[in-house]
Amino acid sequence: MLSTDAFNYVNVLNKAADASWQRENILTNNIANVDTPGYKRRDLDFESTLKNELLGSQQKSLDATVSQVDLDNLEPAVYTDLTNYSYRLDGSNVDIDTEEVEFASEQIRYQGITAAINNEFNRMRAVLK
Repeated sequence: MLSTDAFNYVNVLNKAADASWQRENILTNNIANVDTPGYKRRDLDFESTLKNELLGSQQKSLDATVSQVDLDNLEPAVYTDLTNYSYRLDGSNVDIDTEEVEFASEQIRYQGITAAINNEFNRMRAVLK
């Protein structure tokens, strides 16, 4: 990562892209285990982690807040979803339709994040010209 505050927005986007990539892998694993008896779906929630970090800083504007984000605190935890709930007889709580929709949504999110990173570097490049 870049070590100046001028690039902190890009660094936050980089953390978001990493989390999105990790979530895609988790969702793929859920899909692969859809027929595994007793398997409980796993997930990752980066949005709540980022929101908590942004609200934790006392800045008024979003730009000022992003520059104050501690990147070490942007490590979302993987959790097991609905561990005590199962609507299937085999004890699994993976719904293939839900997982596929979540996976498609996460792919779109990842593409949006990478586009935002590219746009930031294009802006920087334009300033340097």
